[in-house]
Amino acid sequence: MVGFAIAAPVGPVGILCIRKALADGRIAAFVAGLGAAFADTFYGAVAGLGLSLVSDFLFAHRIMLSVVGGVFLVILGMKTLRKPPLILPTGSSRVGLFKDFLSSFTITLTNPGTIIAFMAVFASFSVVSFERDALDASLIILGVFVGSSLWWATLACAAGAVRSHFTPVWLLWLNRISGVALLVFGLAVLAGIFFF
Repeated sequence: MVGFAIAAPVGPVGILCIRKALADGRIAAFVAGLGAAFADTFYGAVAGLGLSLVSDFLFAHRIMLSVVGGVFLVILGMKTLRKPPLILPTGSSRVGLFKDFLSSFTITLTNPGTIIAFMAVFASFSVVSFERDALDASLIILGVFVGSSLWWATLACAAGAVRSHFTPVWLLWLNRISGVALLVFGLAVLAGIFFF
C-alpha cells in the first residue's frame, strides 16, 4: 500500500509513463514505471532501515540533486515538445527501453521529496522495528517495490487501452501538454532551491 500510494500521484514520471504508453506501447510505459519503482524502493530502504549515512548525504546534497533533477526535467520537457507525433509499433528496442527506465529512475532519484514522503509514512505507521527484524524490513521494502510496480502496471495498461483511439493530432497535443507540464515541474524544482 505504501509503494502504491507514493507512486500514485501523477507527477513528471506519471506524465512520462502515459505518453510512453500512447506513443510506444504498454511495455515501454511499464519499463519507464519500473525505473521509478526501483528508485522508490531505494528510498523506501533508506527511510525504513534508517540508513542515516545515506539519508544525511541526500539531505546535505538536496540542492545539487534538485538542480540535476530540475535541469533533467526541463531538457526532457523541451525534447517532448519537439517530439514528432508518431505512434510506434509496440516492439520497442532494448536501447529504447533502457532509456525509458533510466529517465524515470533519474527523475525519481533526484527528487529528495520522495525520501521525506517515505520517512513520514514509515514514522506515522510505525510499521516495524527495522533494526531488530531484518525479515520484516525486507518484506516491507519488497512490498514497496511490488506496490509501486503495481501502480505503474495499472497506469501503463489503462493508458495503453486507449492507445488505438489516439491519432497523430491527439499525440501532438499530448506531446505539447506533456512537454509544458515537464518544463513546469522542472522550473518549479529549480525555483524551490531558493526555499531550502
